[in-house]
Amino acid sequence: MKMSKIFWGVNILLALVIFTFACKNESIKTETNEAALVDESADGSFPYKRLSTYGFFSGELKALNPVKALIPYTPASSLFTDYALKSRFIFFPEGEKASLTNNELNFPEGTVLIKNFYYPADFRKPKENRRIIETRLLITSEKGWEAFPYIWNESQTEAILKVVGGEIEVSFTDYDGKDQVINYIVPNKNQCKTCHNKSEILAPIGVKVQHLNNELEYQSGKANQLAYWTELGKLEGFEEEKANPAMINYENKNLPLDDRAMAYLDINCSHCHSAEGPASTSGLFLTYDQTDPLKLGVNKIPVAAGNGAGSFDFDIVPGKADESILTHRMNSTEVGIAMPELGRTTVHKEGVQLIKDWINSMK
Repeated sequence: MKMSKIFWGVNILLALVIFTFACKNESIKTETNEAALVDESADGSFPYKRLSTYGFFSGELKALNPVKALIPYTPASSLFTDYALKSRFIFFPEGEKASLTNNELNFPEGTVLIKNFYYPADFRKPKENRRIIETRLLITSEKGWEAFPYIWNESQTEAILKVVGGEIEVSFTDYDGKDQVINYIVPNKNQCKTCHNKSEILAPIGVKVQHLNNELEYQSGKANQLAYWTELGKLEGFEEEKANPAMINYENKNLPLDDRAMAYLDINCSHCHSAEGPASTSGLFLTYDQTDPLKLGVNKIPVAAGNGAGSFDFDIVPGKADESILTHRMNSTEVGIAMPELGRTTVHKEGVQLIKDWINSMK
């Protein structure tokens, strides 16, 4: 007897968690949709070769229709990845929940973060002719978080695990009606830790309190994301929105420039440039709540920028964005100069302009 796709997806994920984290030496029997398995069994011994085997999505895979066990989430501001659009989901193991203590989210073993990267053929029609490039999974076990990149085939029928990453040519029409071609880079499994690094341990970026303490539109209506998780029984420790930090969307030009700039720097830079990040020795800390001008780079000489500094002396020169190392590096794609070092092959023009406006507004 075949299960419904949703019931199958939930049970496959539960089998994955049970098998991997509790019963590695036992045999787990699971009913499956045979058409979706192709050449492998959903026995919980992840990572699977094929994305479809996990059962995250029902119906045609490229539609990315989540099964009931998945919860959509969206950080207040999105990390720039060569203008790719993204959809994100989280899976919590049955009966398990995350906890919030001291503004930190802690996730149970078996939690899965699912992030899809895609491009519409024409950005002026974002819901039409979508091409999915990759899906990244972050799965937590007793060993901590692990990253698994999946690259989609041209027919958009499947995504295959590629631990070595890849380079894919992507063409699209931008918001101004101009044709664009980029060489999109899928990071390899080891490179994931370059950005997803907290005290030398692989950690998520977008599922932090300040990124999720805001409203999202669900099928049932708008709700604060953390409150929604609490209502579903998937989070404990969240009392009210005002009791926890919250960031804004840096793309909203109606909000204060300073807040927008700090939101941009936090989501794009702070996973490295923080006290717990791999760039902690730089002395440049770009978290949303940073108020020390020197730690933000104001009139600060870089510790070891090398060629990345160009002909400039300070990370930020107040009122002079074009003489600041920060914008110089953001505005480059050259290896050794470009920042961030990974995750983009193009310049985020709007992001660069935002940070320039912010620096130029400084007295």
